[in-house]
Amino acid sequence: MLPIKDDQTRYSPAWVTWFLIGLNLLIYFFEASLSPQDFKLAIHQFGVVPYHLAAFLGGSTRYTLPAIVVPFFTSMFLHGSWLHVIGNMWFLYIFGDNVEDYLGHFKYLVFYLLTGLIAMLTQVAVNVHSTAPTVGASGAIAGVLGAYFILYPRARVLTWFFVFVIWVPAWIILGYWFVLNFLSGTASALAMQGQNVGGVAFWAHVGGFVSGALLVKIFGERQRRYPYAYQ
Repeated sequence: MLPIKDDQTRYSPAWVTWFLIGLNLLIYFFEASLSPQDFKLAIHQFGVVPYHLAAFLGGSTRYTLPAIVVPFFTSMFLHGSWLHVIGNMWFLYIFGDNVEDYLGHFKYLVFYLLTGLIAMLTQVAVNVHSTAPTVGASGAIAGVLGAYFILYPRARVLTWFFVFVIWVPAWIILGYWFVLNFLSGTASALAMQGQNVGGVAFWAHVGGFVSGALLVKIFGERQRRYPYAYQ
């Protein structure tokens, strides 16, 4: 199921959402301009490599604290392919503006970064000995999806389902997305146990979604805002 648009409206401009979309695309334009060797080097340097954190916590002096912490932020703005970045930005475009409108611009930015960090920590915890770098905004965007799931479960999302285009309640499409990622993450963890391979960061999606669903009400609704029709 591919979401096309939702039927929600917003009461303030989605400045942060558009800034994040533009920044991610701009950074990928730069990535695409690199040679294959430099591109691979950038992904390994600024992506999160779980083994590096495990080695650091184990007392290794090979990796410094900044070298461990910085990739948790930079990895959120790197992508491995055009399909990767376009898919992520599409979901952010569909669901991000309404969550930003609920939280307010600054809280939304903090919420986005925090759920992205939790998402990456979840992925690292499950694949702690992997030397494959993890990149992408999907963990933070999963946090946005989790927030939308809590805030507007009955909002309708126009969805492309095989050859049909239909309106689907948000709780169905986002619930389906979460269950699919949870089951895929479980299956991949079992299949790849003891192996050092890359792939989709399913557990980052799960961690981001759950943290977004839990944190959105803690962050709270911004002041001077009229409620949506769907609550």
